[in-house]
This record gives sequence, structure tokens and C-alpha cells, in this order.
Amino acid sequence: MLESNRRYWLKQIGLSVAGIGLSNLNAISAPTNTVEKISADNLPIRLSSNENPYGPSPLARAAMIENINISNRYNWQLSTDLIQAIAKNNVISTDNILLGAGSTEILDLVTRLSASKKGSFLIADPSYSYWTEAAEKLGLKKIAVPLTKSKQLDLGAMLSAIQSDTRLIYICNPNNPTGSMAERVELVKFINEASKKAIVLIDEAYIDYTNQESLSALAIENKNLIIAKTFSKIYGLAGARVGYAIANSKTIDQLSELKSWASGSISVASTAAALAALNDEKFVLEALSLNKNARQFTIENLKKLNLVCIPSNTNFIYFSLNNYKKDFFEQLKNNNIIGTKIYEEQGKWTRITVGTMEEMQKFISAIQ
Repeated sequence: MLESNRRYWLKQIGLSVAGIGLSNLNAISAPTNTVEKISADNLPIRLSSNENPYGPSPLARAAMIENINISNRYNWQLSTDLIQAIAKNNVISTDNILLGAGSTEILDLVTRLSASKKGSFLIADPSYSYWTEAAEKLGLKKIAVPLTKSKQLDLGAMLSAIQSDTRLIYICNPNNPTGSMAERVELVKFINEASKKAIVLIDEAYIDYTNQESLSALAIENKNLIIAKTFSKIYGLAGARVGYAIANSKTIDQLSELKSWASGSISVASTAAALAALNDEKFVLEALSLNKNARQFTIENLKKLNLVCIPSNTNFIYFSLNNYKKDFFEQLKNNNIIGTKIYEEQGKWTRITVGTMEEMQKFISAIQ
């Protein structure tokens, strides 16, 4: 009887959360208890880490609630279910998937695999580089290839920069921090050549913000191509830490051998949330629409301030502070807004995450 009541209670919570709908994502993402509401007004506006300000989705939240009480059990069945769902979503085999605690763990595993032999690795500059310090400590020498003048990946230059000892080539597409995206046809040509010489790791953290097709299908046959994907961005699960690799089954086996427990680094609640998020298409579509509107508003107003912006395919904007007369970061600090840093001294290029429309209005007001 008690178990029956518990299940009914959990089901009702799930239905009530899922039933909120997406008519107002701002309301969904707001704190739900009095303590948090009181302190929330004093919290800074975080526009630094490219998080989705509208997530987790209602279905993902309900799934977390429904599964929190089985967190005393390992995630064997749930991780199997998630791998099967990802395989179905990407039209690939379960043998081509490895789960990780965010795509960060996937990047770490690929780095360790690449560093089994000493050599070098290639990365665009600037690009997502938090993993590169570990790569260098493992004995890989960094080769940074500058972007083009228009802040695009210079695939030709990267191809030419490959050395005889190059073990890994990293491509973030769309690129972070610039938001620029390589043309798929050109990227495929690059992969076909580069993967003959080294492992090519394509980081598709932001691909869901674009109309470009994932390159995951190419990785099934190509043993030197690995695709890293994440639930951190469009699905709003950055703090839940869920990511995965798509690769040839033998490559997946190699990566799995570097873990004490393959696909076992994600909690029960996070795994359940990711499973539910895959089914919440309505949330994804509305989050995309809201991001597009807030991004367009921000770019238009940055241009009114005579600041040069790079066209963005993501949930962040890369722009130059060359023409900005005030202390940009001091303005953010004074208005309780967290930004990032200067990524390129020449041109004083920085990046800002696209938050809610209200947050971006406060951001523009702060720097005007």
C-alpha cells in the first residue's frame, strides 16, 4: 500500500511538472521555493559558460524527481536504455556509443588514447582549449593554427600543419568562442585527408543550434574519427554532466578500456534526465526560438554601439571591444553580470553567452 501511494505521488509530481508546458520558459526556469526566490535577486547574471537558461526541460526535471529514490542503485539498466535511445536518435548501433560525464570526459579519454604515443596535437586558435593543458602534461606538443581574418576555421592551414608525429586533431564545430561554423562539405574533405594521419576529434557541442547535419554517420567506418556530443547545451543539462562519443566500434572499445567502468560515470538522476530530454522536442524547439530572438536582439544592439560581431550559429556571440570606450568588464561587474575574458588581444575579442531576453536587455543596458 505504501509503495502504491509512493508511486502515485511520484507520478502526480511528474505529471504536474510535465504539464507546466512551455508557454513561458522563463517562468519554468525560475526558482520554485521562497528561500531561492529571496536570494535569486542578488545572484549574478551568468553569461559566461554558454549554458541554456531555460533548462532542464519539464520532462527532464520530472524524470530526475521520479528516479532520485533509486540513486542507491547503479545505473546499469538506465545507461543501457540511454545508449539505445541515442543509437535510435542517431540511426547507429549501440556499439558505436560511449557515455561520459559530459563531453569533457570524452575529450579527456580521446586525449589519453592519443597520448599513448608521444607527439603533437592540432587545435584552431582560438578554440575550446580547456582540455589542452592535460594533453600537454601527457606529453603531447600543442600546434595552434590561427583562424582566418573572418574568424573561420582555416582547414587548409590545419591540414598543412599536420606533422609526422601528430596524434590528434581537434575541431570544434561550431567553434567556441567564435560561433563560426565550417561548411560540411569542406569539413568532410578535411576529415578524409586528416584522418589518414591522426585521430580527428569533432566536438559537436553546439551543432544542435544549427541546421547542419552531424558528422556522426562518417565515424562508423572511419576508425580515426570520433564525434563528441553533449546534453549540456540545447538540452539544458550542463550541471547533470551527460555526454557521449560516437565512433567506430573498435575505437569505442579502445576508449572504454581507458575507463574502469565504461558508460558508468553518470548518475541515475542524470541518466534519467537525458533519456527524458531526448523526448522533449517541444522544449528544444522553443529554446531554439528564444535563443535566436535574444541573440538577434543582442547583436543588433552591439552593432548600435559600433562593436563588430561575428555571425553566430550558437548560443553565444563573439565581438570586438576595439571601439568600446568604457571598461567593459568593470561595467559588467558593476551590474552583477558575469562575462568571460579577452580571447584575442588584437581586436580585443570577447564572448558573451545568450541568456534570456530579459538578461540580454540588462546586459545591453549595462554596457550602454
